[in-house]
Amino acid sequence: MRVLAVHAHPVPESYGRALFEAAVETLRAGGHEVDALDLYAEGFAPAMDADERRRHNVPGPNRRGLEPDIARLERTEALVLVYPTWWFGMPAMLKGWFDRVWMPGVAFDLDAETITPRLTRIRKLTVITTYGSPWWVVNLWLMRADRRIVAGFRRLLHPNCTQEWLALYRLDTATDAARSAFLERVRRSLARL
Repeated sequence: MRVLAVHAHPVPESYGRALFEAAVETLRAGGHEVDALDLYAEGFAPAMDADERRRHNVPGPNRRGLEPDIARLERTEALVLVYPTWWFGMPAMLKGWFDRVWMPGVAFDLDAETITPRLTRIRKLTVITTYGSPWWVVNLWLMRADRRIVAGFRRLLHPNCTQEWLALYRLDTATDAARSAFLERVRRSLARL
């Protein structure tokens, strides 16, 4: 399976980077073709300029300057997102990747009445994330805002796309044992992909 693993954390020695590396290693060991995209390391520019925004909804011209990123996405059969949850959502870098690359003519077709998904090759979506907050805060107080955002993107994939959400809570106070156990959980999950 062709897997696009997307990482969004600015610190190369972070626990998030360890999660990303574990994910990529596990997927490759499972025989998958893995395209490892580290948005910060590759210098992805998350912000649109005015010219790009003007042509954003015009399929064809909207691809200009993003052809390599679009090609990576269009080849994908499984998507793995690895990022920390900050301020109730994904980092701006990852949100900018969605804003710029998941555009009309790439992720969906748009007409006056409907949105037609175009990324129907993607049959598996896995999110690997961390929270500083405890489980009860994320699930009760934040009302799962992060999952609602990803659920919106999920609608642009194959109709039978399966989704898995792997989360480590209380990262800020997690013990080494808790971090190691979560790394193993990620490895076990991706070994079944």
